[in-house]
Amino acid sequence: MKFFSTNIIRQLDQYTIEHEPISSLDLMERAAQALFHEFTTRFSRDKEVFIFAGQGNNGGDAMALARLLLHAGYEVVTYLFNPASTNKALTPECEANRDLLFAEFPETIYEIRSEFEKPVITDNSILVDGLFGSGLNRPLEGGFAAVVNFINNSKGYVVSIDIPSGMAGEENIQADEPVIVKANLTLSLQFPKLAFFLSENQAYVGEWKVLDIQLHPEAIEQTPSNLFFQELEDVKPLLKKREKFAHKGRYGHVLLVSGRYGMAGAAVLAAKAALRSGAGLLTVQSAAHNCPVLQTAVPEAIFLADKSNELVTEVSIPDNFDVVAVGPGISTRSDVSLMLRKLLSECQKPMVIDADALNIIANQKELLQQIPANSILTPHVKEFERIFGQSKYSYDRIAKAQNAARQMNVTIILKGAYTLIATPDRNLIFNSTGNPGMATAGSGDVLTGILTALLAQGYKAEEAARLGVYLHGLAGDLALDEQSEESLIAGDIIAALGRAFKTLK
Repeated sequence: MKFFSTNIIRQLDQYTIEHEPISSLDLMERAAQALFHEFTTRFSRDKEVFIFAGQGNNGGDAMALARLLLHAGYEVVTYLFNPASTNKALTPECEANRDLLFAEFPETIYEIRSEFEKPVITDNSILVDGLFGSGLNRPLEGGFAAVVNFINNSKGYVVSIDIPSGMAGEENIQADEPVIVKANLTLSLQFPKLAFFLSENQAYVGEWKVLDIQLHPEAIEQTPSNLFFQELEDVKPLLKKREKFAHKGRYGHVLLVSGRYGMAGAAVLAAKAALRSGAGLLTVQSAAHNCPVLQTAVPEAIFLADKSNELVTEVSIPDNFDVVAVGPGISTRSDVSLMLRKLLSECQKPMVIDADALNIIANQKELLQQIPANSILTPHVKEFERIFGQSKYSYDRIAKAQNAARQMNVTIILKGAYTLIATPDRNLIFNSTGNPGMATAGSGDVLTGILTALLAQGYKAEEAARLGVYLHGLAGDLALDEQSEESLIAGDIIAALGRAFKTLK
């Protein structure tokens, strides 16, 4: 799914109004119908509903929803906050929906011009936040801040329309504790907002869902964006069909450089994941003492013993290798650092660089210039910041990843919730699969194996990253059929890879 900045979304709204054509009021009614359908699917009529509407179109959406809910038999009270002190008029659409609600259900709406008499909220209450939309460009203060604090301190379940009031659609850098509605559920209209994917906003956004309000498809198609949220239908076309008469050489030969003595598990997990993801051949170079473990745990792999019993200290790249993965469990000792420096200077193949290899690079940043083009880097947040510098906010970190991917001509996978894929052409792709149970030892090694196998099979770096990240998260989700988030381990992800591939097919 392609999505857009809030400024562009407003342009798409206007294009829809002009070219469908449809009046702005009717487009608001369409949004309200989508909100109504989702609301009635989730909440029964025995809930008491309190709607908090502002002076803009977000408030208009809220009052249109109130009218639909009242017609459907819900108990609804609406508070329109239109303080005289602001000297700000209601938008025409907001005013029209206020008048409609007053005309049909006059006893259910209170227009707050000065003092707000707070209602009694119970744990049976639904509070609908329609105070401010995504166009807000300043922190909330005064009476509106007081209303937000009232909502946040209530016992009710909070539903925000489009975006929690007080939150900007993209960057949310505020010096003080932000005044933002803490929603349990955010119902976003047509597109998600970039802010939803940033960790510091999770406490405000809660669960979120996108509601289709049928903005003009031509405008969506023709308007460029570098923001994407990949879901099943976006990833399915990437998966290649295997040829009936193909042989193992057709699907690539992987060299996996992994595992000091005592860390053979990292090599085992990455190796198994690579083989389960379709690599034709796999050679694992590891500390010599790891041979019995690897040959027993992964008999399908070729084992290449390092000259060192305890470390990986010297790697050569014959022409028969198609892709090299390096990092899981190799340590950051000086002789291993020398190995990585030599490997990067000599390797012309695409690489997947993870874990300790990233930590070595963080201490020797000149190595960044030697990473082959079309490689994939897979840092988690701490590893990323060791290389590219600390970021106080996720928005800044994302911008750094975007710039680094372009400058280095590599794909950067920033692991975490909604794992980010930053590509050389400045695309930012957020992933929809995965769960908190995958925050477990070895999960990153599994991803390294998946990515390496896909590169070996001829997928381009961006394709391998998109497909690999999605499959990794999907396998983690499928593993929860038999496990819990607490009990999930990396081996469970590997065991579910077959079902993940079948789901794509």
